Amino acid sequence: MQNSLTQAIKKGFKEIYDIDVDSVEFQATNKDFEGDITVVIFALLRYIKGNPVEIGTKLGTYLKENVPEVADFNVVKGFLNLVIADEFFLNAFNEIYKTQNFGFVAPNPFEKAVMVEYSSPNTNKPLHLGHIRNNLLGYSVAEIIKASGKKVYKTQIINDRGIHICKSMLAWQRFGHGATPESTGLKGDKLVGNYYVAFDKAYKEEIAQLIAEGKTEEEAKKQAPILLEAQEMLLKWEAGDEAVVSLWKTMNEWVYKGFEQTYKELGVDFDKNYYESITYLLGKDVVATGLEKGVFYKKDDGSVWIDLTADGLDEKIVLRSDGTAVYMTQDIGTAIERFKDFDLSELVYTVGNEQDYHFKVLFLILKKLGFEWANNLYHLSYGMVDLPSGKMKSREGTVVDADDLMQEMVDTARNISQELGKLEGYSQPEKEALYKIIGMGALKYYILKVDPKKRILFDPEESVDFNGNTGPFIQYTYARIQSIIRKADFDFSGEIKEISLHEKERKLIKQIQQFPDIIQNAAKNHSPALIANYTYDLVKEYNSLYQSLPILGNENENEKILRTQLSAKVGEIIKTAFKLLGIEVPERM
Repeated sequence: MQNSLTQAIKKGFKEIYDIDVDSVEFQATNKDFEGDITVVIFALLRYIKGNPVEIGTKLGTYLKENVPEVADFNVVKGFLNLVIADEFFLNAFNEIYKTQNFGFVAPNPFEKAVMVEYSSPNTNKPLHLGHIRNNLLGYSVAEIIKASGKKVYKTQIINDRGIHICKSMLAWQRFGHGATPESTGLKGDKLVGNYYVAFDKAYKEEIAQLIAEGKTEEEAKKQAPILLEAQEMLLKWEAGDEAVVSLWKTMNEWVYKGFEQTYKELGVDFDKNYYESITYLLGKDVVATGLEKGVFYKKDDGSVWIDLTADGLDEKIVLRSDGTAVYMTQDIGTAIERFKDFDLSELVYTVGNEQDYHFKVLFLILKKLGFEWANNLYHLSYGMVDLPSGKMKSREGTVVDADDLMQEMVDTARNISQELGKLEGYSQPEKEALYKIIGMGALKYYILKVDPKKRILFDPEESVDFNGNTGPFIQYTYARIQSIIRKADFDFSGEIKEISLHEKERKLIKQIQQFPDIIQNAAKNHSPALIANYTYDLVKEYNSLYQSLPILGNENENEKILRTQLSAKVGEIIKTAFKLLGIEVPERM
């Protein structure tokens, strides 16, 4: 519509004023005025000086006389509000109704792909609430970018080496007595996480003992025997000690199996895994080359640095004096490796906002090293998730476990559904499946409806409300629509050509028309919140029609068919949008 109006306005300006116009600015019509789309006359004053109301009136008259879609107009100050004819909306909806996968763009096989990294857990503990937001964001952004017409690869880098891993390993050796996931009945990631907590407890006890013996706190923290032993274990791992590597492999496998279960329950997946134990040496050769080119410099102790003060940052170490790599070195090497592995146009890192500075430095270093694709790196920075109970700490075992939270969501959905008492006629397995759909939908929607940059205070009970901007409210509307479709005992597949639209039908069609643009904007802005909140607005618009106008009980055949079609298409869009958010919808509720 905007494209055809733009051409008509350019033609009109030429005929009225003999002036060529390069571009036309549109906006949504203010709800206080009649109209479907608004031309911003102020933006045209750079081509012609004059009274904006007079210019808008002349242009509106021209459009009404020469453009069949323009039924009427009104001018408010510098804004030309155009009323679009019913015929246009009917024709547009007829096309939309016939379109499969409405809103999706087929991928161009000749375009480069986008890689989205998310999750990237440590193998010394289970996934927690923070990982839930990370995974939901990363997975949803990947699906949205895919829907916008791009080929997408989903990936994670698993942090499976380092002192934190050795802490869990050492604690298992000391306190585990040969415990395994099979012998304890625990998921492997939970079992290993328990020993990470056990290490911290023993470490604190040793610090307290050393302080009692006269050491300062700083000395005690560095000299605690259990920490020294963990550091020794890390050196043995790096040297390839057979016993240490064997234990490392065994405990990591326990964790991987645990992660797989959690990912399955959460409904996320990956196309490729990278492992820090393999990538941690990457980047050292790049640093050597950068040193030769003068990108980096060496200090007297042999350590290698980059000076970014001229760019508003600071100096950053990229190689220690003993020649070992730091995280930055590894990330430089891993980024280069990914662009070698895949033909990428963009790489998106889904990482919390506490790492904002790290990614500024990483991207800048890669640009200075001469990699053109460094301009296409994006940090999907997100805020933390808090619970009413307060902040989480992994070492102290106060982290909100992802599996426990997901189970709590299902239990909350069960309790609320039973209180509402709307599940008569369901078998027990059907009820349990529905509780999971509602509970997980509530969790995902509550987290994804918030702009990624904002911090979230997550309240499980509030998220499972069947009213308001929640997953269950939208799921309930979808189920209601499916009930309408099941009851429709007539053919509603044909096109409706001539009918006067009710204002609520017009509004709903306009809302439906926005879906393709919403997908493109969400992909461009890496924001599932745009999809979530669009879906809520669509559902509100549909429910307004549902409560005000008869659908199946309508005596006018054309109106009954159109409203049934509108219901069916809204249901399709809800299902599609929720799929992009990783959320299921129930056929009955």
